[in-house]
Amino acid sequence: MTSDAFLAAEDVSKRFVLPVLWSERVAARFTRRGWIAPVRVVHAVESVSLFIRRGEVLGLVGESGCGKSTLGRVLTGILPASSGQVLLEGKPIMNAAGRKIDRRIQMVFQNPYASLNPRNRVGRAIAEGPLAHGLTTPAGAAAYVGGWLTRVGLDASCADRYPHEFSGGQRQRIAIARALAMQPEVLICDEPVASLDVSIQAQIINLFLQLRRELSLTMLFISHDLGVVRHLCDRVAVMYLGRIVESSPTASLYEAPQHPYTRALLASVPKLRLDQEAASFRPIAGELPSPLAPPSGCAFHARCALVQPICLSDVPPLRPIAEGREAACHVVTAGDARTIPQPPGPGKPRETPFTDKKIDFDRDSE
Repeated sequence: MTSDAFLAAEDVSKRFVLPVLWSERVAARFTRRGWIAPVRVVHAVESVSLFIRRGEVLGLVGESGCGKSTLGRVLTGILPASSGQVLLEGKPIMNAAGRKIDRRIQMVFQNPYASLNPRNRVGRAIAEGPLAHGLTTPAGAAAYVGGWLTRVGLDASCADRYPHEFSGGQRQRIAIARALAMQPEVLICDEPVASLDVSIQAQIINLFLQLRRELSLTMLFISHDLGVVRHLCDRVAVMYLGRIVESSPTASLYEAPQHPYTRALLASVPKLRLDQEAASFRPIAGELPSPLAPPSGCAFHARCALVQPICLSDVPPLRPIAEGREAACHVVTAGDARTIPQPPGPGKPRETPFTDKKIDFDRDSE
């Protein structure tokens, strides 16, 4: 773990014990003597260690079901870790009772329709947290909420309306305003544009870039869109079945991916060419194993073309393969990684199509 880590996860695991079904209890009672219904454990996150520097944007990518959202909730403090700990500036964000004690980490959820209480007006939803933490007073709550709504591109009068009166893009802006109203230093963004139209996605990404620059936010950006991650993030961590399999500066990862899963993930992105009638892509072979029964050794060995006998028995550790790069693979060695120019440092927004030519839409028509 680097000494300049602002937010860090140290050997974090999260497991969910599923309750025994009623049918299994009946079967255990009336079948052979001494038989006990099995306890099922979902290994959502396994021994994850990562860090984010102050002012940096770390992208977290992987297939659906790999544990990205669960890890985001653990880093935010919504879910307690089964083992390991999350540190902010070297101090735990949870107390001994498993309760979050640091409000400087907030989360923007994937679904703007489900993340807001439909029975609460927008103003009440945004003001609830700041009032509880003493960031504003009841007398000044209206002005406080109006200021954050204006900052995310909405009118202050929206505070008197209910969530169902807004479009998807507007609801996501409200969700962002609710997170920012807690005055966080770290923002965990869990697929914040996945459920939005493409044109609205551009607006929200522009908003994130602007807020990062103005508020000096540190961000974890969880996304399936590898194109957005490439242009928005300083570094990228690739996750597979609850483990980080590769971590690298963005430019290095996209130019020379090292882990076989990272290579397959990038190759599966559809590519459009004018000289072809259809998009070309190579889907990843096989299926993602179940977290209820993760395979032994390297979890990717059943889908890997480079599998070796050691991959079936030994879990590969995440080890350095070049400066600033790590990979968890028995096949990849330190001499394999090419040297790629480093991306802009933390706090320096990347030049992207979203910042070079900002798209201007009528927000009232979202």
